[in-house]
Amino acid sequence: MKDPLLIDFPYEFHTERLFIRMPLPGDGRVVYDAMLASKNELLEWLEFARNNQELEQVEQNVREAHVQFLARKDLRLHIFHRETGVFIGSTGLHHIDWMVPKFEIGYWIDTRYSGQGYMVEAIEGLTVFAFYALGANRIEIRCDTKNTKSRKIPERLGYTLEGVLRQDSLDNHGNLRDTCIYAKIRN
Repeated sequence: MKDPLLIDFPYEFHTERLFIRMPLPGDGRVVYDAMLASKNELLEWLEFARNNQELEQVEQNVREAHVQFLARKDLRLHIFHRETGVFIGSTGLHHIDWMVPKFEIGYWIDTRYSGQGYMVEAIEGLTVFAFYALGANRIEIRCDTKNTKSRKIPERLGYTLEGVLRQDSLDNHGNLRDTCIYAKIRN
């Protein structure tokens, strides 16, 4: 296998309405604002939302994500509206296994922009990017069985529900949760 540091691929791509790129220093402000605006929605599902982060901490996290991207260890991506440049949310390819290669997609949206199909569009674009730019053989999306909004995305995009891990982790309230595993494989 080729060393992941030597794999060349674009750091950005476009969909019909979106511009999706790796995190850059200075993105902290827009990410911070989106997190604040979406706190109640994110708090239910995402662990990072439980922390009351200051702007400086979010900027530090963005810069760490930038380094992780360049090192090919985690490929976080930021989603912007193509015409207005407004930050819409975050996605990325995580839990990377370059030997297979396989990736797990994660995502969250600024709730001010939810319900407009942006995340479905972003994940569809990211799926294509992973298969064709990165040579993925397998892409997974995992989410809480109760997170119906998140589950609709892989279902709309033709991912297969391969199974449910029962009581495999704790939710943000400390209760056992079940996790859906959706996947697409290269045909």
